[in-house]
Amino acid sequence: MMWCPKVYALAALACGVIASLSTCEANKTTETLSPSDAQFCHGGLEVMYPEVDIRDCTIIPARLREKISKEWGPPKMKMATAKKRKYALMMVDPDAPSRRNPIRSYWRHWLIADIEGPELRSGNIKGSVLSEYARPTPPQHSGLHRYQFMLFEQPEDQTLSLSKEEMASLGKTRNTHTTLVSHLKTPT
Repeated sequence: MMWCPKVYALAALACGVIASLSTCEANKTTETLSPSDAQFCHGGLEVMYPEVDIRDCTIIPARLREKISKEWGPPKMKMATAKKRKYALMMVDPDAPSRRNPIRSYWRHWLIADIEGPELRSGNIKGSVLSEYARPTPPQHSGLHRYQFMLFEQPEDQTLSLSKEEMASLGKTRNTHTTLVSHLKTPT
């Protein structure tokens, strides 16, 4: 199956970039996003963890990375411009297990379908959880990881579900998710 043309909004963020916490990496303060990473973010999706409110692509400060990886649960999601429609939200790590060797790229960390637009506008999303939230926990010494939140407009007459293959795998490759999102509109 192919991705249908036209998705409402693609992620508001490459959830910062959360690094595996080796001593060397945890002390970095001059990390910056690449131009291609910065271009990923658009659409107005806001990702809110207890001490981090992310509205643009960013690198999560080292002092907060461990909290996201070990303490905090799923972020609140909000999009002020959400329409009165249904949406599907997917969080992936395109750098699994590392950016140098992303053989398990687009690892699925979270998937929710049937999110109502008014819930998304208020930041109180519900919906059908197809994959429970899994905290970002990149392998030690694997470098920085991008965590991307992608929001898709879901056709009103569609019920999304995972195939047996998708349920068995959190995403060995980007293609694992193609059947799932084939009925969604492509990100703009």
